[in-house]
Amino acid sequence: MKRLILTSAAGANLAKSKLAEIVVLFFFRFTWGPLPSSDYFAAYFGAQSGTLRPGDHWSDWGTKWPSKFKELRKLPFADFCERYDEIELWFDPSPDDQLQLIWLLDYLASYPELLKKLRLRLLASDLFDLRDRVSEASASHIPMVDVQARELSTARMAWQAYRTPTPEACANLLWSDLSALLMLRPALQELLAELPSSSTGLGATEMRFLELLSRGFANTNALFHLRSQRRTYVFSEFDLGSLLEGLALGPRPAVAGLGDELRTIDHGNLRARHEVYLRSRLSLTEFGKAVLAHQEDFSRYNPIDRWWGGTHLTNDKLWRYGAVLTKP
Repeated sequence: MKRLILTSAAGANLAKSKLAEIVVLFFFRFTWGPLPSSDYFAAYFGAQSGTLRPGDHWSDWGTKWPSKFKELRKLPFADFCERYDEIELWFDPSPDDQLQLIWLLDYLASYPELLKKLRLRLLASDLFDLRDRVSEASASHIPMVDVQARELSTARMAWQAYRTPTPEACANLLWSDLSALLMLRPALQELLAELPSSSTGLGATEMRFLELLSRGFANTNALFHLRSQRRTYVFSEFDLGSLLEGLALGPRPAVAGLGDELRTIDHGNLRARHEVYLRSRLSLTEFGKAVLAHQEDFSRYNPIDRWWGGTHLTNDKLWRYGAVLTKP
C-alpha cells in the first residue's frame, strides 16, 4: 500500500521514519501577516509552470525527493495525491498547525476521489511531540480516524470564518460543535486571546511579556524561548520579536531597554537583529506598569497595525476580545 504523509514544518522528522513513500511539508504561517489570496493558493496547488518563485509551489517543500519524482513534482497537487492508496495528515495541536490542517482539508474537500484515502492522526500534545523521531512502533500508538463529511464541513466552516474581515465568525465558532476536529477548539481559543484586550489594547502574548518582565525576566531569550513560562503558543520567534518591538519602540513605550538600533536594521538582517536582542536588558516603564495593572490602554498612545486571519487590526478598527467580542 502506497502511503503519502502531509504535515507541517514541525513534522520534518517524519521523512526519516519510512512510514510513507514521501512526506510533503507545508510551511505556511497563518498566524502572522495577511493571508495569501485565493489566486495564490490556486497557483500553489496547480501544475508547476516554471514561472513561480521558489517556495510558491507545493512540491518545493517535499523532503528528500528521489530522482524518480522529477516529473511528478510538476503535477497539480490533487493529481499527485491520486497516486496514493492512503494519505495521512499529521498536524499537532498548536494553533499554527490546526490552521494549516483546516486550510488543507478545505482544499481537499473539492476532490471527492481523494476523500476515501484521507486519514487524520490525532496528535495529543501530552502524548506525542511531532518534532520527535517517529518509528512504526511509536506511530502504531497514535490514534487515526478516517476523514469524513463531519471533519470536512467543520474544517471548511472554520477556515472560511478565519478568512473573513472581522473575527466575529471565529468567535461564534466556539458555540458550535467542533468535536470532529478535537484540537480545533483550544487552538481557536488561543488565537482569539491574541486579539486586543478590551481594557489594555494588547493580546495575550504581549500581556504575558509584561507579566514576565514584572517578575524580573530581563532578556529576550526568556521571553522568546521559555514557552513553559510564557504559556502562549501562537507566534514564532520572529513574530515575538515584532510584538516586543511594538511594545518598546512606539511613541509611548511599555518596555524599556530594547536596542533602539532595531528601528534602522533591515528586517531581513536576522543576525544583526538577533545580536541586538541578546544584549538588550528589558524592564517595564511606568506606563507599562499601568497597562499591566489595566489602568491604561496601550492602543490609545501607540500605533496598532497587524493582521489576525483576514482581519486587519488598526487603531481605527481595533476588534477586542474580552468577555464578549466588541468593536469600538
